[in-house]
This record gives sequence, C-alpha cells and structure tokens, in this order.
Amino acid sequence: MRLADERVVVCGAGGFIGGHLVQTLLKNGVSVVRAVDVKPLDEWYQKNKEVENLSLDLGDKDTCFKATDDMQVVFQLAADMGGMGFIENNKALCMLSVLTNTHMLMAARDCGVERFFYSSSACVYNGDKQKTADVRPLKEEDAYPALPEDGYGWEKLFSERMCRHFEEDFGLQTRVARYHNVYGPLGTYDGGREKAPAAICRKVIQAKASGKHEIEIWGDGRQTRSFMYIDDCTKGTQAILESDIREPINLGSSELVSINQLVDIVEDIAGIKLKRTYKLDAPKGVNGRNSDNTKIRQYLGWEPSIRLREGMAKTYEWIESQMLTSAIR
Repeated sequence: MRLADERVVVCGAGGFIGGHLVQTLLKNGVSVVRAVDVKPLDEWYQKNKEVENLSLDLGDKDTCFKATDDMQVVFQLAADMGGMGFIENNKALCMLSVLTNTHMLMAARDCGVERFFYSSSACVYNGDKQKTADVRPLKEEDAYPALPEDGYGWEKLFSERMCRHFEEDFGLQTRVARYHNVYGPLGTYDGGREKAPAAICRKVIQAKASGKHEIEIWGDGRQTRSFMYIDDCTKGTQAILESDIREPINLGSSELVSINQLVDIVEDIAGIKLKRTYKLDAPKGVNGRNSDNTKIRQYLGWEPSIRLREGMAKTYEWIESQMLTSAIR
C-alpha cells in the first residue's frame, strides 16, 4: 500500500503521538487527512489547517461511523492513558478504552476501510518476564501466556485480539504495533499523565530554576527501560501500516537505560548535578523492560535508532521553553 494515495483518519490526533503522526503523514505526501480527538480543538497539542479537524467522542459507536465515513485507512491511537502514575491509579478508565477500539473496528468494517492500524503497548507483555532490571529484551511471543500490566495492559492485549479476529472473520486488514515508551516535544510534562522522560525534564528544570538542587525519583532508580523518540515512532507507524506484517510487532528502541541513567542524561543536558531522593512507594511499573527488534529488522530492514541523549536534548529544550513561557505569564 502507498499511503500517499489514500484517505486517512488519525484517531487521537489531539494527543502527543497522534499530533506528530498527522504532521508526519502530511510531510510524506498524504493529502487527505481527517484528525479526530475527544478534546476540544483548543486543547489539542498540535492542529494543522491542512486537515479536517474534528472533536468527537470515539467511545460512542455512532461517532466512530462519522470518523471513518469515506476513509480508506484508520490509525487508531485514541485511548485514555498516561504515565505509570495514571495507569496504576486509573485501571477502570484505561479498560474503558476497549469501547473506542471495538466501535472503531466495527465502523471500519462497515464503512469499507481497507487497512486499520492499532497502537498497542509493551504493557501487554507477561510481567514474570520483567522482574529484574537486567531483563532480556522482550520478543513478540513473550505476550503469552498472558500476564500483562493490570488494567491498561489487559485492555491493549484484548484489543490486539479483536484486530486479529476482525481480520480473520471480516477481512479487515489490521496492523498492530506495540509501542515502547514514546517521548519527545509537544506532549504532556505535568499534571499526572506525563511519562518518565518528560517528568524528569520538568523536575530538573524546576530544581535548576529554584536553586533547590534536589530531585525526587519514583522507585529506587535501578528499574530499566528503553525510550523511543517520537520521530522514530511516527516513521515506524507509517512503515508498519504500509507493510505486510500480519502480527503484533515491537516498535521501540533497544537502548536500555536505568532511570538513574536517564536522570544522568538530563542533568548533563541541564549542566547541573542534583541530590537524589527515592520515593519507594510511588508507582514504578515493572523492574525491567526492553524491546527485542529482531522481527522489525527482518520485516522492514529498519529499527528505531535515534539515540536517547539526542532525543532528550530536544525534549528538554521544548519543555524548558514551555515552562519559561508559563512563568512569564
């Protein structure tokens, strides 16, 4: 499939990844784009006048038909989610996203959509395989036997199966990518839904500005993750949609770091060293998680490659500019 020739709808376009995906599609020659999000337009992270921007609640089935009407391709990124603090304390809200995914699949089937992309998550992986910080990179088959992140992970895994069965039973071509910790500019950095890279940037900026050179870290700082910069995410998302990959596939960086090492990177960017305290009772997720990229290299001859230091520098710069602007106001 050549996406530039298709009529495309991006669900969740007012969010962090969805907003960047719309910009990537336009840059890559996709001329007919419909952008949909539940938030009012003035709350979207990014808007583009070249596309049709609609504020719609995709948890409602009838609304999903409005979103997919006359479209050929669906990118289903819409979900109620956030960082680990949000996920662990809002399991029911995360599970309710299954309504959006189910109704979007039904609408795509009935409206004659040719291809459907679903953004899943590394939270689908079996928790027993993520108990140590020096975790073995997770292969796609490690999602079974099922023991995903409670709430959010179960919803994602269930929706993956929905995609599979809609393809088997109704012929709707589906593509599923398991995102691993996406970060970058133009996203949430405070308020409780932010993820670790943005939260650490904010905390370092606050510590530097206040003169109180201290930072609180959730967990013991030894837990490990890989973090994927947004440009790699949108590039991989389009490539997977256009491909013949018929199984859920990892989309993430394989550059594993501890949270302490992530703080080291941000401190270096900021030119400061901070005293660290550890909030051991805070939500911290699994002890270790990394992406095995063997399959995506086999399928696409590519994998996410933007180094963490490079991506974090851009992210820090943007968050710092936003916080400075807010302070001036």
